[in-house]
Amino acid sequence: MRRMTGFTCEGAWCAATLDEGNAAPGLLIVSGGNEIRSGAHAGQAAMAAHFAGLGYPVFRYDRRGIGDSEGENGGFEASAADISAAVAAFRAEAPHVTRIIAFGNCDAATSLAFFHAGLGIDRRLHANPWVIEASGQTADEPTPPSAAAVRARYWARLKNPRSLLDLLTGKIDLRKLARGLKTAATNDAPSQLAARLAHALGQSTTPATILIAERDSTALAFLSAWASADFAAVRSRPDIHLERIDSASHSFADAASSAWLRQQIAAALNS
Repeated sequence: MRRMTGFTCEGAWCAATLDEGNAAPGLLIVSGGNEIRSGAHAGQAAMAAHFAGLGYPVFRYDRRGIGDSEGENGGFEASAADISAAVAAFRAEAPHVTRIIAFGNCDAATSLAFFHAGLGIDRRLHANPWVIEASGQTADEPTPPSAAAVRARYWARLKNPRSLLDLLTGKIDLRKLARGLKTAATNDAPSQLAARLAHALGQSTTPATILIAERDSTALAFLSAWASADFAAVRSRPDIHLERIDSASHSFADAASSAWLRQQIAAALNS
């Protein structure tokens, strides 16, 4: 059964949804971006229904200032209190839960890494963690793709014979191509955000799995950081695993990546 609930976070009422189940492990879906708790294309609501159907309780919430929740939206880096309050509310609403597995996608994956310590979260799943810092931009401007993402896009086009035909027939803007190749030729310097994420993952005492959609631009930026010296200690930890799927879907929306994601979450719930 699905029921609406909520909790108070620093004086603001936050809307939440509990999909009930009798199992002792429970799934907490951490709120990220400016997305409401149902997720992109209602993917998180569908995920909650799936696991509740298997007997696992699932708790979702709108962060302050998002969706049905009161308060001011401070962004993912100001969500420590939201995550803490959501964990406490989950335990209060489902007191039979003895293990909490937390899942976050994109900047929710990063905020989960930053703010999970001391909350009694037993295992974490970080999907396509956000490590891109937008320098000199306003909040309304899109973040430019990383060099890693541009390289991947050009490599995919080079493997496509039609791209050569487009080039010969003038369908490709040569100035835009030159700018793209210049970006692709640069090396992504690990951001301060990536370094902080590496530190948070390295300091954690709970096991974690990092889930990557290999052709997603956010994931490509993370993979570039993952290969850097900043993440050397994290890569060597036996309780932190990186799993990949050949997909460009940031929210694992297609059938194959959705099934893969659910398999990864099921493994964590059963671990």
